[in-house]
Amino acid sequence: NWHDFFIVGNPLILGSQIDILLTMIGIVAGVTYLKKWKWLWREWLTTVDHKRIGIMYILSGVLMFFRGGVDGLLMKAQTSQPDLKFLDAQHYNEIFTTHGVIMILFAAMPLLIGVMNVVIPLQIGARDVAFPQLNALSFWLFFAGAMLFNISFVIGGSPDAGWTAYFPLAGKEFTPGIGNNYYAVALQIAGIGTLATGINFIVTVLKMRTKGMGLMKMPMFTWTSFVASIIIVASFPILTVALALMTFDRIFGTHFFTLSAGGMDMMWANLFWLWGHPEVYIVVLPAFGMFSEIISTFSRKMLFGYKSMVFSVVGIAFLSMLVWVHHFFTMGSGPAVNSVFSITTMMIAIPTGVKMFNWLFTMRKGRIQFTTAMLWALAFVPCFLIGGITGVMLAMG
Repeated sequence: NWHDFFIVGNPLILGSQIDILLTMIGIVAGVTYLKKWKWLWREWLTTVDHKRIGIMYILSGVLMFFRGGVDGLLMKAQTSQPDLKFLDAQHYNEIFTTHGVIMILFAAMPLLIGVMNVVIPLQIGARDVAFPQLNALSFWLFFAGAMLFNISFVIGGSPDAGWTAYFPLAGKEFTPGIGNNYYAVALQIAGIGTLATGINFIVTVLKMRTKGMGLMKMPMFTWTSFVASIIIVASFPILTVALALMTFDRIFGTHFFTLSAGGMDMMWANLFWLWGHPEVYIVVLPAFGMFSEIISTFSRKMLFGYKSMVFSVVGIAFLSMLVWVHHFFTMGSGPAVNSVFSITTMMIAIPTGVKMFNWLFTMRKGRIQFTTAMLWALAFVPCFLIGGITGVMLAMG
C-alpha cells in the first residue's frame, strides 16, 4: 500500500521525498557513468586511514548541516507571519524534532570528530589511531544511524516529540506512529559508534604518543579532544540505556516511563540530560582546543597558562556530569536539590572563565595576524562570554 510507505497527504512532503529519490538516483548514475565504483570502494568505503575517515566524517557533517539547515529555514518560513499555512502542525513538529537531532548529533558531532580523526595522530606523532578497523566501524555505525534517522522522513513518518523526546509525549499513547521508533533505534546505532570512537581516542592518546611527549607536552587540541573522549565514554552509555528503555516501551509494551502504569516519565528527563549536558562539553571542548591553537599561532606566542588550561579542561569534564538538573529546575525536586545543582552550574563557569583569560593574556603583547581563522576566534570570545554569563544568571535565578 503506497500510503503505508510514503506520506502523500502534504504536497511539500511529497516534493521533498521526490527530491531525495532523484538525488540518490543522480549520485548512483554519476558514479556509474564515471566508472568510479571500484575506486570508491577501494579508496574510501573500505578505508581504515584516519585522515580519509576524518574527511568522510566532515563531509557527512556538512551534508547533515545543510539537511538540518533546510529544516530551520522551513520553521522560519512558517513563523514569519501569523497563522501562515505553509506547514501543517504535524509536519512542523517533525521538522522541529529532526532539526534539533540532526544539528547536534549528525552535524556538530561528525564535524568535530572528523577534525579529531585527522589531527590527533598527526599532533602526537602516531601513524594512525590505536584501532583503525574500529575507527572505520565507528564511522559506518554513525552514518547508518544518520541515514536511518533521515529515511524516516520518507518511510513511515519522522519523529515528532521534540529532539529531547520527553515522555509522556514520546510514548505510544500520544505518538502511536513509528516515527519515534526511528529516533530510538537510529540514535542507538549512531551512539554506539560514537562510544567506540571515544574509546579509540583515549587509547590512542595514552598509548601512541611519540617518544618524549608526556601528557603535559601535548598540544591543547589533543588535550581537549582527549578529555572530550573521556566524557563520551562516561555519558554515552547513559543515553544507550535510556534509548533501550524507550525502545522497550514503544515496541515491546513495557512501561518504564509511563506514569499511569507505575513508570516515571521524569526518569527519561534525568537520563536524557545526564547524557545531554555532558554532550554540550563533548562538542565545545574540541572547539576550545581549536581556538587555543588558533589564538596562540596567530598571536605568535606560546599559549598563556598551559597547565591552568589543562586543569580547567579536566575541571569542566568533572563538573559537566554534575549539572544536569538545571535543565528542569521545575520538576519538583525541591529547594535543596535545586540549590546543589545551581551551585555546580555556577562553579563550572570558573574553569571556563580561566580559558577566557588565558586566551586574552595569550594575545597581550602578541604580534597578532588578523587572518580569517583569527577573526573567527576573536569574534567567538565576546559571543561566548555573553552566553556564559547568561548561564550563570539563570543558575542564580
